Amino acid sequence: MADRRGIAGLGGISLALAVLAPLAACSSGGEDDTAAPHRVDAGPLVHLSAEGRADPSKPVTVTAVEGSRLTDVTVVGPDGRVVAGRLADDQHSWQTTGHLKAGTAYAVRISADDGRGGRGDTTANFSTLAAQRLLTAKLGPDSSGSGVYGVGQPLTVQLSEAVKDPQARQEVERALTVTSQPAVTGSWYWVDDKDLHFRPEEYWPTGTTVALAFEGTGSRIADGLYGGDRSSLRLRIGERVESVIDAGSHELTLKRDGEVVRTIPVTTGKPGFDTRNGVKVVLGQERSVRMNGETIGIAAGSTEAYDLDVLWATRVTWSGEYVHAAPWSVDSQGYANVSHGCTGMSTDNAKWFYDNTRVGDLVTVVNSQGAEMEPFGNGFGDWNVSWASWVKHSALGQPVSTTGPAGQAPAAGIIRPEV
Repeated sequence: MADRRGIAGLGGISLALAVLAPLAACSSGGEDDTAAPHRVDAGPLVHLSAEGRADPSKPVTVTAVEGSRLTDVTVVGPDGRVVAGRLADDQHSWQTTGHLKAGTAYAVRISADDGRGGRGDTTANFSTLAAQRLLTAKLGPDSSGSGVYGVGQPLTVQLSEAVKDPQARQEVERALTVTSQPAVTGSWYWVDDKDLHFRPEEYWPTGTTVALAFEGTGSRIADGLYGGDRSSLRLRIGERVESVIDAGSHELTLKRDGEVVRTIPVTTGKPGFDTRNGVKVVLGQERSVRMNGETIGIAAGSTEAYDLDVLWATRVTWSGEYVHAAPWSVDSQGYANVSHGCTGMSTDNAKWFYDNTRVGDLVTVVNSQGAEMEPFGNGFGDWNVSWASWVKHSALGQPVSTTGPAGQAPAAGIIRPEV
């Protein structure tokens, strides 16, 4: 191509011309063959703005030389996705309107008309500059174990750096995909500048398979900030196991899929150490845990001091609230609240509760004189937030459907706790 104004003259851009051979023309004697469309080399007819490596934060343009016009432009990434673009009304220029990813190679296909009956095609390649700052996402819950969770388990995302700008937060949410089988209606909630939670409007249905992925690799989040490596997880939802602890009647009632399985006499927090009301989610389980009153501000040697090895402990807050064995208070269980905030029961009942509960199951406390469970910071109090308020804390401001496959369906039958 002799005309250096065309694509062939762009420094750093490798071109692969795909100029079609001229079409064979048939004519009868006396007709003017010059009026019929003919194939031309489109390279000299167009100019691509992406010289060298393109800035992914700026649009890439294709311009037709004077007298020519563009008939079609397509920019495709390595994943096969087409970058959105807009052709000017006069067909003299085209530019990308979709986001370009950082550190990514793109292929361009261009069709043009020379204005004299000649039409042709050409191709080009360009790459975008690598990002200086990458945003990564740590996803939860950690499904490296059994990967089976209770119906109250929220999905969590911890970003590698703070994102404060509303539009940047929208880009983060767009890069996060939640799919499930069956599909549910859910929404993201920005807990703070680095942490997001996702939950359905209602508890997860029994047997649901869920997939969460951060797919923002190379995508522009904000000026100078682009999506980093992809991350993903899969999990399954077990039976709907929910326990209601009534601090007034001193009983714990465990239901499985709506049916009462067992009622257990318990003791909860005494005055000054009242157990928190509200819906909590099981955070973890320990066969034995050392509990020391100093961790909650009780002075060593005081009348309230304790330092004990406690068995069959099911944690519901990060600050140390458990459902656990308390053989020392059996005489009060079912009659009075004498604990320092935990829910105590006999050793046999505590082991049974431990064996029939898993991470993500629901534990709700009612009729306590204590404060309400906080939504965040001390466990998963997510279900204490109304749905309307939850959706308002999404950057996109609207719920989403988790339509789409989330891996293979679970095996037939009910998923039982692995003891």
